Amino acid sequence: MRTNRLLTLIVTILYTLAAFQPATAIGEKEVDDAPATIAEPAPVAQIINEEGGPVSITGELSYSNAFFTSGVDEPLIILEDQTGFVDRNEYYIFPLESQVLGQITSDFYTSPFSYSLSLPKVPSGGLRDVDNNGNEDTGVMVFAIAHWTNLFGDRYLEERDLHGGGWSTGYASTRASDEVETRLEIIGGKFIIFAPDEMQGFPSGFGADDLLFTEDDPIAIVPQGYSVVVMDEEPFVFDRAARQIIDLYEPEKAAINDFSDLGYAEAFQAMVDLFRNEYAYTEVYDLDWDDLFETYSPRFAKAGEAEDSKAYALAMRDFIWEIPDGHVGMPLEAISDVFREETDGGLGIALSELDDERIVVSYILEGAPAANAGMELGAEIFAWDGGAVEKALEREFVWAHQALSTEHTLRLQQLRYITRFPLGSEVEVTFRNPESEEEQTVTMEVISERASFSHSSFFSGIDGWELPVEYEILPSGYGYVAIYSFSDNERLTVQLWERMIETFLEADVPGIIIDMRKNGGGNGYLADQLGAYFFQEEHILGYSSAYNESLGDFYLDPRSEDRFILPPEDLRYDGEVAVIIAPGCFSACEFFTYNLTIDERAAVVGNYGTGGLGGAVDDFLMPEDMTIRFTVTRAVNADKEVHIEAQGVLPTVHVPVTYESLFKEGDLLLQAAEDYLTDVILGELIDGGELSLGAGSTEVQANGVVGPDQRVRYRATLPGNRIVSIYLSGIDDTVDTVLGIYNESGSNLLGENDDADDDTRGSALTELDVGEQSANFMLEVRVKNSNDIQQFTLKIVEVPQEEEDGEESDDAEDSADG
Repeated sequence: MRTNRLLTLIVTILYTLAAFQPATAIGEKEVDDAPATIAEPAPVAQIINEEGGPVSITGELSYSNAFFTSGVDEPLIILEDQTGFVDRNEYYIFPLESQVLGQITSDFYTSPFSYSLSLPKVPSGGLRDVDNNGNEDTGVMVFAIAHWTNLFGDRYLEERDLHGGGWSTGYASTRASDEVETRLEIIGGKFIIFAPDEMQGFPSGFGADDLLFTEDDPIAIVPQGYSVVVMDEEPFVFDRAARQIIDLYEPEKAAINDFSDLGYAEAFQAMVDLFRNEYAYTEVYDLDWDDLFETYSPRFAKAGEAEDSKAYALAMRDFIWEIPDGHVGMPLEAISDVFREETDGGLGIALSELDDERIVVSYILEGAPAANAGMELGAEIFAWDGGAVEKALEREFVWAHQALSTEHTLRLQQLRYITRFPLGSEVEVTFRNPESEEEQTVTMEVISERASFSHSSFFSGIDGWELPVEYEILPSGYGYVAIYSFSDNERLTVQLWERMIETFLEADVPGIIIDMRKNGGGNGYLADQLGAYFFQEEHILGYSSAYNESLGDFYLDPRSEDRFILPPEDLRYDGEVAVIIAPGCFSACEFFTYNLTIDERAAVVGNYGTGGLGGAVDDFLMPEDMTIRFTVTRAVNADKEVHIEAQGVLPTVHVPVTYESLFKEGDLLLQAAEDYLTDVILGELIDGGELSLGAGSTEVQANGVVGPDQRVRYRATLPGNRIVSIYLSGIDDTVDTVLGIYNESGSNLLGENDDADDDTRGSALTELDVGEQSANFMLEVRVKNSNDIQQFTLKIVEVPQEEEDGEESDDAEDSADG
């Protein structure tokens, strides 16, 4: 099969080779009537180690980038078809038959790791005629050795694994340019080529334009079979050793910046220079790097002179947190004792702000100072620490840095940190309890307690043992899925995601709710592609720009678009979608959410917007084994506008924070998402009022009107120890009605009927046994296949109960007892 496919491919290419020929090939006459000339034959390639050609390849890949192994479950080393580069086709997909998989022969997660790859006798790559002689030659196959990560489908790479296609520009046997004018061009390293015969030519150098596979390339005739082309020699050297050692290159741009061997002051200078050039949002946050350097360099110099690692770490913290970007950070381990000391003291309460700007107690710890002072859950705060609450909120909270990117997340963190005080200090608070009309002022002594602090965390309620994707079908019939991370095992994440899609498709759920409230981000590409399962068309999602050293500025390559790559058709969901968000949705989580707003594909439900962390990040090393993270790309949407950073994604369905909602049982955002889906799927919900079949009544009726995108709901009380039937009919037989019965809250559908029988379009739920006790239900009226408002009649009728022979009535028994 492999040989047949190869022959078919060769025949196909022979018909299409003309498309790849230069306008004037080497040796061709430039004018039709010019005297004929005979092209000089190309020289023979410069061969070393002639052993009949490579048979196997081994090598190493040494990496330093902090994210190289993050989330990776199935790393691959492959023989990569370079037809995409030869053709300059950035969307070229490596044919499955061309993908020869190698073996990783050491621990992938420890750099460097080693690999081995056995070459097939005849490979199955694309044949390309690259000798510029003007003749239609068979051509050669061109390969590189490259590292990839397999996320989707089987063990071979598909379009989604390949990020849309093209060729490797990093972590490969070749080296690529990152200059603006020659970006993505191969500029060195090693190719593996295969010539089907001894008559094929291949470039022996880059030519005057320093580009490969162009008209000015010098050409050499290569031997039949495999050769390794060493492009870092001039002219190129063709290595025919049977056992090849080819190490793979980490791109210079991807290698980690390491200032860890410098002194504190020197490392700080290098760090500021790096931020000045490569930090993505200097203008967004109006940062003055010269001013920041002048402010903090004395602290780093003093810490260095004193060899004081604690002072160095605190200076780093304060500098880093001058940058109001939650992506910019440092590990807290270096100052964990300081963090613990400054956040350990509390009163046993957490605070929340309502939409009407009142501050209330939303959590209270029993036995803590606030509870002992008589403060109750729901108490309104009027003064804090002896002064106005707003004044207290203006205190500088350096530990609240993670949420500085947006005003709403900063406000929530201020409310969290306002409750932390030094141990043993006294705090005066003025409050009013929910059932009281009088304000109280109490003084409380701060104790060591972290329960209230943990309660107010954006990630409260999760313990780290969650799978990256967890799902279920809710009692309402909607699918529910929570995504907790895009930085977990990426292949597992995809597998769980696709199983969720398959489960919901099989169950024919009418809508899916995606819970993104506690997702700290991760792999942005993975987040993009998981969103594609809800679309039928590819969309451009946005672009990213990064610092280009040759330009000395940020550069946005219009070819580097982020886009959906659609999954197989049987894994696409067309139903309604709602996404629940909160300020604990950061970075990749925000991009996932934003992408689902394209074409209004999903509603976004929440009290607040997301965290506002846009752009990709990179790490660098500083003294004392400290890793600093910062934002290095400016992410923009398809219109090339900043759309995440410093603003986040805002709800399209805003759920207000009210006193009632704050203390109501249940998950109100989940209920709001369900209500939204129901309204979209079934129509606007109208309160029809109450219906009650009381004692002595055998029938109750309601008349009303309902539109095509509406539902009318009645609160119905049905009597105990009675059997009832419910009938719904339109004004005539042309009105097609639907009758539903729900539990008292209206959240669970208990039964539904479209047509009572084959002869009518009315609806009925007949002979319902209510049970011994009376019960409350919701009855729902809808119409279908109508564009007009329709009149209807809803009836609840008691069904007469026939007495069995030989039984006396209750009245008779009572009379006998009397």
